[in-house]
Amino acid sequence: MKIDIIIAYMQRYRVGHEIDFVPPITGIHLAAITPACYETRVFHQQVERIDFDTDADLVAISFFSGFAPEAYRLADAFRRRGKTVVAGGPHVTYCEVEALEHFDAVITGEAELAWSQLLLDVENGNLRNVYRGSPSDMRSLPTPRYDLLKSRYFIPKVIQATRGCPFSCSFCSVPTLNPGFRMRPIADLIENIRYDRFPFWWQRKVVWFWDDNLTINRPFIKQLLTEMIPLKKWWLTQASLDIAKDPELLALMKKSGCIGIFFGIESFGTDSLADANKRQNKVSNYKKAVDALHQHGIGVMAGFIAGFDHDTPETIESMADQLMEIGVDVPFLSILTPFKGTPLYDQLSAEGRILEDRGWEFYNGYNVAFQPARMDASELLMAHRRLWRRSFSPKNVLLRVFRSLRYLRLGAFFMAASMNLFYGWKQLSGNLPVDASVWEKKKGIRRMLIKT
Repeated sequence: MKIDIIIAYMQRYRVGHEIDFVPPITGIHLAAITPACYETRVFHQQVERIDFDTDADLVAISFFSGFAPEAYRLADAFRRRGKTVVAGGPHVTYCEVEALEHFDAVITGEAELAWSQLLLDVENGNLRNVYRGSPSDMRSLPTPRYDLLKSRYFIPKVIQATRGCPFSCSFCSVPTLNPGFRMRPIADLIENIRYDRFPFWWQRKVVWFWDDNLTINRPFIKQLLTEMIPLKKWWLTQASLDIAKDPELLALMKKSGCIGIFFGIESFGTDSLADANKRQNKVSNYKKAVDALHQHGIGVMAGFIAGFDHDTPETIESMADQLMEIGVDVPFLSILTPFKGTPLYDQLSAEGRILEDRGWEFYNGYNVAFQPARMDASELLMAHRRLWRRSFSPKNVLLRVFRSLRYLRLGAFFMAASMNLFYGWKQLSGNLPVDASVWEKKKGIRRMLIKT
């Protein structure tokens, strides 16, 4: 049996990406857990065209809510061609009835234990509509199928070392999608990290840990980093601000080659952090935490969210100056999005603040799908765009690049400079995040699905 695995995508900028920094791990992980008796291909729609004339017997599509309209368009097109089409991912986990209007079957939750059964049922002609995955114990997971990736990824070596997160941020579905906190055996991870069959030196050098919070279990992460030291890699991941208070961990991060950490800072407003149920973040500690990483030559990427109930257009735009003041090397700027499966969705739905006339294409982190508390939806959208333009203005981009020369080690500087220049080029060329309403004018290109 031949299987095509597709990671669906819709443009989030006015011009699509022909290159991306890092691939999603989903497709190459699903291919890795597929029995070797099957012939498997992986397509990432963001960087490559989808083959509708495929000879695959089964097409599997994974997507999150913001890309649901495109995933449904793909599924409908494949089914018209007589293909069996199945789906998985966060969106179908929370919207399985809707998804089954377009797919022959769906896998909800984690796929490891359900995928092999689905494949057997396809072969035997006994495909069920719904397969419910359960949390994997993360043991004996194979190395992702990097060999199936195209060479257009700047950092193709993505690895998931842990799954889950102990925090319960209001806007995050991880606690219900990946319950608990689980770790892979360190020996398995070291084997994955050693994988080096890539054409370019930086692709062999850099490892991106695709984790929600890699450093939560201190004994685990310290052992992993100790064993990584002889490998002489550069690595990046996501973690919590509390790592800045652990000198031993910071020293190990430096010795093992850490070049970048992503922090979910989210907001400079104490009330907004309370809205997000992110009380572990203390605004007064932001600069201290950033400085602590800089003292070890580690770059700081940080996420900021616009649209909490205590935000105003003025406080959103002012974040551009505040993130410069605390020394963030690469900012990531999004709009609060009420994904299903989150406390935020439940709250806004109960308050009647979900904008029911807006389809799933508004749920991509760059558009507004709800009624904000202190402004209207269009004001929030425009405030975010002004924040984006100010943050990636030529002045701020160059300041961040030249400032990082003073304290970042080579790999960290390379990472920070390339990301800043990439987003700075977008800002200069007018390639801003796209307003999802434009798809409403292109119904022949993207089938719009109004949220139900």
